[in-house]
Amino acid sequence: MALLERVSTLVRANLNDLVDRAEHPEKMIKQVILDMHNQLLQVKTQVAIAIADQHLLEKRRKENEDKVAEWMRKAELAVDKKQDDLARVALDRVESYRELTDGFAQQITDQKAQVDNLKTALRQLEQKLTEAQAKADLLIAQHRRARAVGKASDAKIAAGNGSSAAAFDRMKNKVAHSEALSQAKSEIAADNMEERLAALEKEDRIEQLLVELKTKRGA
Repeated sequence: MALLERVSTLVRANLNDLVDRAEHPEKMIKQVILDMHNQLLQVKTQVAIAIADQHLLEKRRKENEDKVAEWMRKAELAVDKKQDDLARVALDRVESYRELTDGFAQQITDQKAQVDNLKTALRQLEQKLTEAQAKADLLIAQHRRARAVGKASDAKIAAGNGSSAAAFDRMKNKVAHSEALSQAKSEIAADNMEERLAALEKEDRIEQLLVELKTKRGA
């Protein structure tokens, strides 16, 4: 996400180099600290939202697990009453809710990883902000000494010209986009066949579940 990319850029930034390259070091360091404060507030907000989303996903998973148990009881009742058609319908619901439960489980895993990433970014940014605040005056003084011996000019020369690299990156992005578009078209073309096969597999599972349930219930 864009927020984590911005935070990562701030965390990786070498404060000494930033001051060396700045025309107005004092303004620059104040701006960096302000940016860090703003990003810190955004990350804190995103952490809270991500944790809330994780709790919501866990709630939805629990609801679907309950639905699996509820429809399995209905399937057992239908088998006991010799109502195979109703048992099949109930088992179809069991499978549907089971698939939803598995889907929510995967989403929860992904969400936990996202929460961990955000928490890590938050800790790193807090550390970097503390460092920036502690070193602000020192960095400005270092910059002034560096300018006295020509370090600012060396930094500008070292920065170089990135136009060729930028053009290459744009071309690479175009190629990657074209490849992604082709792959997407292939996946769309295969979706219908996959859905039909999945439906057949689901029917087989339902029939197998029905046989197992009838055997279990002595029907």
